[in-house]
Amino acid sequence: MRPPVAAVIEAHRALERLVAGLDDQQVAEASALPGWSRGHVLAHLTDNARMFARLAEHALRGELVAGYDGGMAERNAIIEATAGRSAAEHRAELAGHTAHLEALWARAGEADWTRPVTFRNADLAATVWARLREAWIHMVDLDLGVRPDDWPEELAAHTIDFLLCRLPAGTRVRAEDVPRQWSVDDGPGAEVTGRVRDLAAWLAGRTPTVVPAAAQGLPALGPWPPHPPPRPDRA
Repeated sequence: MRPPVAAVIEAHRALERLVAGLDDQQVAEASALPGWSRGHVLAHLTDNARMFARLAEHALRGELVAGYDGGMAERNAIIEATAGRSAAEHRAELAGHTAHLEALWARAGEADWTRPVTFRNADLAATVWARLREAWIHMVDLDLGVRPDDWPEELAAHTIDFLLCRLPAGTRVRAEDVPRQWSVDDGPGAEVTGRVRDLAAWLAGRTPTVVPAAAQGLPALGPWPPHPPPRPDRA
């Protein structure tokens, strides 16, 4: 099934509008992520697009390549090296890399979306969903007015799917504004309720508009899904 490319393109346009009026001082100011300026967030969003384009370009040729030859150390070094760009430079680099990524995805046929990539040992379609998460979640982190309430419902529900593994076994999650519910394995556990966007924000470690509720208090969140995921024989 074709992944939500159109939704990512809409997210890219929303991001471009969000940063269109930024000046250099605003770029250098703190973001909502501890230790990161807005420049760090923009540098990450830009390089994330570049990395996914690299994976797509090789996948469409039937090739597997690492997102970063130097692993997380390379990723972090790129962010640090480019965070200090001017506002105009950030906008230009972001626009260029998102356009390249979109152009590569436009070349993909139905069968191409199942081509393997090294990112989370998944397929090309999974990188589209990942970019959708990255774009909307980090738009909140830029602290420029976008809030989880602005997230598309499809993105919120997907984020819960992706981050459900942060919850203890037996936990049930029920959205009160849409007919959706999730569970972590079987057995007794807490039931967490709330609006779908608030549930997604909470699981993503962002501030929900209304904090979800659970009778005995919200369960503690575990780490994000590991990358790469554990092999089945080592789970």
